[in-house]
Amino acid sequence: MDDSKQAQPMPAKVFVRESTGLVKNVGFFDSIAMNMSNMSVGALLGVIGIAGLFPMLISGQSMVGLNLVVLSVIAFALSIPQIIVYTIMSQRYPRSGGDYVYVSRVFGGPIGSVLSFMGYTMETTAYLALIVLSTVFAIGSVALFFVFDPLYLGLAVPQGAGPSNSTNQFLVGAIVFGLLILVNIVRPKAGFKLVSALTIFGFVALFVAMAVLLAAGNAGVVSYVNGLQLGNGLDYAHIQASGSNVFFNWGPNIFLLPLMAAFVYPWLNASPAVAGEIKGRRALKWNVPISSLLVFVFLTSSLGVMYYVAGQAFTNAAYSTPALIFDHSFNFWTLAMGVSGNQFVAAIIGLGWILSNLSVLAYGIIVISRYLLAQSFDRFLPSRISNVSSRFGSPITAHLVDLILTIGLVGMAAFYYIGGADALFGAILASMIYFIFVGIAAAVHGSRKEVGLTKWLLMLAGVANVFIFGFLAWEFLAYPDVWALHDLTYYFIIASVVAGAVIYGLSWWYNKKRGIDISLAYKELPPE
Repeated sequence: MDDSKQAQPMPAKVFVRESTGLVKNVGFFDSIAMNMSNMSVGALLGVIGIAGLFPMLISGQSMVGLNLVVLSVIAFALSIPQIIVYTIMSQRYPRSGGDYVYVSRVFGGPIGSVLSFMGYTMETTAYLALIVLSTVFAIGSVALFFVFDPLYLGLAVPQGAGPSNSTNQFLVGAIVFGLLILVNIVRPKAGFKLVSALTIFGFVALFVAMAVLLAAGNAGVVSYVNGLQLGNGLDYAHIQASGSNVFFNWGPNIFLLPLMAAFVYPWLNASPAVAGEIKGRRALKWNVPISSLLVFVFLTSSLGVMYYVAGQAFTNAAYSTPALIFDHSFNFWTLAMGVSGNQFVAAIIGLGWILSNLSVLAYGIIVISRYLLAQSFDRFLPSRISNVSSRFGSPITAHLVDLILTIGLVGMAAFYYIGGADALFGAILASMIYFIFVGIAAAVHGSRKEVGLTKWLLMLAGVANVFIFGFLAWEFLAYPDVWALHDLTYYFIIASVVAGAVIYGLSWWYNKKRGIDISLAYKELPPE
């Protein structure tokens, strides 16, 4: 790969200052952990039923031949172009903000900045709000497993689906998110280490859960499910009989692809977003492919173990049975806890589920602050946002902006879950659209600035991404009831685009009066 093709930084006056002020705190393992947290395996395993199979069932879609293991393989295969794009482009543009930098350089400030603001900055605040609430649900569900208490039940059940307590959900979520923000403000290096620690514990707990399920076997699953006393004649045998043992059909698996896309395989931009803080070229080069492969192995193995132990027919049917997913928070984690037969082991698994969600929040807080910083550094956002504290070495204002936006959305999610938080889940559509333009930017960069194999790899991978994410965006739009696209979703996305355009226009006007043409910033790389 020809690094000589890479653009050189401009004179500093075009940008806010000569350097970001951030420190290279991210080691090789931390960079891998960042991406593994970004690909939210633990969160997905907790919501496959409520966010995927149950909506699929009530929409009237057939689940005959749905195979979650094969689906994981298909989704990973479709993510290979994304792996290629982020592996190469993060080495070409090793700056805070990652894909924002090259998308805005290829498309120019007015288009590139607005796309990134809509497709990552604003969408991620919505996603983090949902993960905050998902963390609260996990806390309530795990506590409820050990002790039945109305307080825990109020945390475990979403508003509108049972005896939820929206006030407590909001307070717990706000406290958790606020503490994570505080850690990243006061000790930014500790923020990266926290992501690594949470990721390690989450995947260790995942391994323990798989081992417990294998040790318990089918007999353990049958005993646990029948012991729940579901009523209405529901037991393991009846639920299994309502499912299908057809190994695989293309239709239902392609239909459910957006679920994998929403949580796991495309999300490779965490470490590239902090590329300016990564120590060593080896970490820059290998963090994306290694993290992708590890996540693929863990997720596919987890789903495979569940099918092997509980059966494909039972698992699919159970994930779409309201009495299980709503009344007993049935998922991979709670099933492993239930069959463990040991309070300590169950606690380890439950804690792993909670910390897996926290790892998503921990990485998200870091990454969104870097996008905000990069957009401010180019003067798209107010320059104050790019300020880095001389005392703490962290972008305090960027973190506070994230805190205010996310907590506001958490409040909406807690008090208006039905038609509110689920609609924000649908806002993931914005990222699918954004990834189309990431692919175009990579292809354009490859055609203009690369030679040999790298040129063709980037061009082919970029074009492939256009088709893959174009199809995923179409799936979201074609089945709005399944993927929670409501009026609020469209308002949120449209408002993000309009806000981005207005912000760019105001920034251009304000800086023009001061003798600065902000469009020049998008012609070169920002300083490190």
